[in-house]
Order: sequence, then structure tokens, then C-alpha cells
Amino acid sequence: MSAVLTGAAPAAPYMRDDRAFLGHPAGLGWLAFCELWERFSYYGMQALLVLYLGNYLFMPENIGQVMGMDSLRAAIEHYTGPRSTQQLASAVFGLYTGFVYLTPLFGGLLADRLLGRTKTVVIGALLMSLGHFLMAFEVFFLLALACLLLGVGCFKGNIAAQVGALYKPGDQRRASAFQIFMIAVQVAVIAAPLVCGTLGEKVAWHWGFGAAGVGMLIGLVVYLAGRRWLPPEEPRVRNAASAEPKPRMTRNDWAKLLLLIALVPVLMLSIVGNQQYNNAFPLWSQKHMDLLLFGWQVPVTWLQAIDAVFATATMIGSLAFWHWWSKRRREPDELTKMALGSLMAACAPALLVLASASIEGGGGKVSLAWTLGYALLNDLGFANVLPVGLALYSRAAPLRLGGLMIGIYYLHLFIGNTFVGWLAGLLEEMSGTQFWALHAGLVAAAGVLLLLVKLLFGKVLTPEQSFRA
Repeated sequence: MSAVLTGAAPAAPYMRDDRAFLGHPAGLGWLAFCELWERFSYYGMQALLVLYLGNYLFMPENIGQVMGMDSLRAAIEHYTGPRSTQQLASAVFGLYTGFVYLTPLFGGLLADRLLGRTKTVVIGALLMSLGHFLMAFEVFFLLALACLLLGVGCFKGNIAAQVGALYKPGDQRRASAFQIFMIAVQVAVIAAPLVCGTLGEKVAWHWGFGAAGVGMLIGLVVYLAGRRWLPPEEPRVRNAASAEPKPRMTRNDWAKLLLLIALVPVLMLSIVGNQQYNNAFPLWSQKHMDLLLFGWQVPVTWLQAIDAVFATATMIGSLAFWHWWSKRRREPDELTKMALGSLMAACAPALLVLASASIEGGGGKVSLAWTLGYALLNDLGFANVLPVGLALYSRAAPLRLGGLMIGIYYLHLFIGNTFVGWLAGLLEEMSGTQFWALHAGLVAAAGVLLLLVKLLFGKVLTPEQSFRA
């Protein structure tokens, strides 16, 4: 175990030219399978969280049991005003899912500067396992969230950085590697609501959270088993005088760094429709969607599994399409793909504008078919947003800042999920047509802004500027 944690990986068969896993290095398979279990734990817990809070833990008779909740509620309401049970649940859910993507910034720094990626990933997995199991005790709810946030921070960015490190500079397989990586995530998103969601809604909340914790432990075992197929850690020399001098940031490095940071707010807008699927959408669906199927009430958490099925299919379809396209024409760069993806994803909340108009016109509850439409349009677009953005930030990262740059990329998810938590509170104050039209406009604006960035500053992020021999 100690040899694994040091990253020494004795007799490691790691090779960058390896094509053993679907034409990619074998390490990609191990990382993808590890990420699958980590995301199973995360999405299993996320599928239950807003429903658990709104339907149980934050009810007046239960909320007093949570240690530290009075202080957190006072802090939230200081900025937002009084919150109903549903609004408070959405706000806490948004803060949690937002901070999940802030902590990787510090996890990247911890790995880059102090512990190395392997130790940081293992610490993260252990913290997340502890957090899931603490969810069984209502009094420790906020402590459980803190462990989960710290654990994801140590784990998430460093796993993604290791995916990028599998490839030589200029290797065109990198973008498709991140899409394969995301397919593993989507498999987890399918399974997690079905397993954890069903246990939580149909048996007991804590059974669902416990299943998520078991999934995280499996992920840790997978990571340790596959360590020898991953890139070795750079030696960490304690004596500064004997350490190799770090390469200085060039003018191009600074230009790329500043542009990638400036893109964060734009990327934040691109995800509000997708992230609302886990926050406002299940709450909206509880009230306005007919979930009775052949006499059986479909668990609300299963809607996320439906989305995950479409997300997996569209990710595979996107991979196949761009492979086909590259054989006939020049494949577009990452910014162009992300812009087109955002414009497509904007059609998903726009579709719910029509569903809401039907409800407000006296049509009663809408069918599950609207979930299928929302998921299809959103996932067609999103397949070319998040994984392509990961590939861009991994490729364009200045040397020795790989983990930090992935952390910077995840900042848009931190800001976006926090923003989405506030937006979800508007569901009680706006009509459905207004609520979903607002989201469609925000996502479409991101697509337009990404096209403008491509036209004005695209050369800064071209492969010729980013890759080094």
C-alpha cells in the first residue's frame, strides 16, 4: 500500500503509446471505472438529497435535530430573506453541488505542490466514504456534507488530470478520451438513481445513502488496483536547492491562463439548464407530471436515470459523429463544439416552456414524454460541453499546473450550481413558462458568447500555441 501511495508503481507497464483500451492507454480504463464508482456514490446521494431535505429533514419537526443548521439557515436567509422548506432545500442543495466544484481547486493545489495525485485521490476517497456513512445520522448532516466536499475536492480534479497525463502533447486522442471518461460517468448516473434512489424512496433514506458509501469504497479499490497503469508521480524533492527549476510561465502561458479564467462565467451560464435537472426539475415534476405508470408510482429519482440513459446514448453518438466527421472534414476546435452544444442544450428548457404553457392553460398534469424530450435535447448539447471543456483545459494548461487548471475549470460548476440553487427558489415566485424561458435564454447566451470568444481570441488556444515538444 505504501508503494502505491508514493506513486512508485513498481514494474509499471504504463506507456503513452499504449492502445489496449478502445485504442487508448489501459490506464484510461482503470480511471474510467474508478470514476464510475465515485460518480455512482455522488449521484446516488445527489438523486436523494433535495427530496430528502424538502420532504423530510427540513420539515419543521425534524430540522432542529441537525447540528449547526440554525446558523446555516440564518446565514442563507441573511442574503435571501425567509425561505420556505422547499426554497431552503434548493438553496442548501445548490450550495452543496456548487462547493463540490470549488474544492477541486484546492485539491489540485494540494496534489501539485505537496502530496502528489495518488495520495490526494486516496485521501479524497476515504473522506467521501466517511461522509456517505455519516448521512445515516441526522445530527451529523452538515459534518457529512463537509466530508463529502473535502473528499470530492481531493479526488475529482486529480483523477481528470491523470486522464490528460496519459497522453503526449499533441495526441489527438485526448478529447475522445474525456468523452469515454464521461460515458463511464453516465453509466453511474443511470445506475445510481435506480439503486440508491429506489432504496432511499421505497425503503429508507439512509439505505440509499449507505449504498452510495459502498460504491465509493469500491471505487477506491479499483483505483489502487490500477495504479501501475497510470503515469508515475513526479519525484518530490524536499531540498529546494537540489530540486529541478520549474519552467517559467511564458507570455503564451499567461495569455492562455487569463483567457481560460475569463471563460469561467460563460461556462457557468452554459450549465444552468443541465444542473437544474437535479434541483428544480424533480420538484416541478412532483407537482406537474403524471408519474403513475401501469398503476405504479414511478419514483421521482428515476427521472434522473432516464436522463442518464439519454446522456450515455448521446455521448456515444457524439463520439461516433465526430469520428465520422473527422474522416471527411476538419474537426472543429473545442470552443466551436462547446458553443454549438450550448445552443442545442438551450432547446431543453425551451421545451418545458411549452409544457408549462399547457399546464397553465388548464391542461392538467403532463406526461413523462416531456422528461424524454428535455433529456434528449439537453444531453445532445451537453455531450459537447462538459467533456470537451475538460479536454480544452487539460490540453491548454501550462506545465505543472494540470491539477490547478482542472480545478479552475470546475469553478464554473461551483458558481453555476450555487446560482442554480438560487434560481430554483424562483419556481415558487414565477410561472413555469417564465421560469424555464429564463433558463433557455441564459444557456443560449452562453452559446453566443462562446462563438464570440472563438472569433476574437480563438488563436490563443490553438493547439500550436498550447502544445510543447
